[in-house]
Amino acid sequence: MGGAEEEKQANEMPRSNPITQAQFLLWKRQKEADSSARKAEAARKREEDIAAGTVQMNGRELFLHEPWVFDNTQY
Repeated sequence: MGGAEEEKQANEMPRSNPITQAQFLLWKRQKEADSSARKAEAARKREEDIAAGTVQMNGRELFLHEPWVFDNTQY
């Protein structure tokens, strides 16, 4: 009874839901926008933390914010 119907459904290939190119491009734009928003937020938070002195700057950040530290003309 019910077993035959279940076997029939199990044997059938699962139906895929094809998407159009427009749907894919919309999804891709949204994903890239979310990613860039997350990166911008992380960079903003890092800048705030550096300004507050809660995190240590790496070499590049130190060079960009305090270039006088790397001035070798005195030697």
